Amino acid sequence: MTDQTGLLQTMTLPDGRTFEYLVEGDPDGYPLVHHHGTPGASVPFPKYADAAKQRGLALIQYTRAGYGGSSPRPGRTVADITDDVTALLDHLGHDDFVTVGWSGGGPHSLACAARLPGRCRGAVTGAGVAPWGAKGLDFLDGMGPENHVEFGAALDGPDKLVPYLEKEAASLTSVTADQIADALGGLVSEVDKAYATGEHAERTLKVFRRAVENGVDGWRDDDLAFTRDWGFPLDEITVPVSVWQGAQDRMVPFAHGKWLAANVSGATVHLDEGMGHLSLWARIGEILDDLLERRA
Repeated sequence: MTDQTGLLQTMTLPDGRTFEYLVEGDPDGYPLVHHHGTPGASVPFPKYADAAKQRGLALIQYTRAGYGGSSPRPGRTVADITDDVTALLDHLGHDDFVTVGWSGGGPHSLACAARLPGRCRGAVTGAGVAPWGAKGLDFLDGMGPENHVEFGAALDGPDKLVPYLEKEAASLTSVTADQIADALGGLVSEVDKAYATGEHAERTLKVFRRAVENGVDGWRDDDLAFTRDWGFPLDEITVPVSVWQGAQDRMVPFAHGKWLAANVSGATVHLDEGMGHLSLWARIGEILDDLLERRA
């Protein structure tokens, strides 16, 4: 595994699709599978990799179907990610793992906790969305106006959603790193604008560009999956889960974290009044420490 550290790799999945992944941190350490946000892709993440290495973790990023160099899987549900994660772990020779999902990756982290209890030893949802149509949650309340338009298009179907995403992709990838916070518009709070500078802004832009390099299939399929049943009930989860959410989050509002905290049995809850969607990354060391402390 050592020669794969920091290098983008591909593998062929059992169904013939190409799957992209990246190993950083401690290449011989305990596996930490990371689920990127929406849109997203595998791009080197020095700060995250360093935090993983300090804790003896092999940071395994992968690119969800339809993003970057990973083949599309039209019609996929959130639960379907467990097929790809299982194949990746087998490919790398790992029996068990812990996992972190950020933003749109949060539901995929929970899917691993629910569907792979024999292998998943602990899961984190960081700034992650709750299920669409969840009782007691207004999914869009508190989100920036851009998300209202995007999810409205998703509900109207692919014919309306794809042109919208193509326009957004062109807009987000044509800016400079210094302009990324402004390009996100109403989706970023003041605390997130302050955080979206320097190295973090540069990496965010690289992620956006890699994600849509070959089109918006992955973004489309994420949005459609989020507006449907996830494919598993939360009460299937028996492994330790931690919920991290910031009150200044306009991409995934605080209410989502509160809902998950109340509906994922036994979850450890970290609701931070001063953090937003991007700035919550400043706590990645604490997040990993908590994950390892609670690992089954």
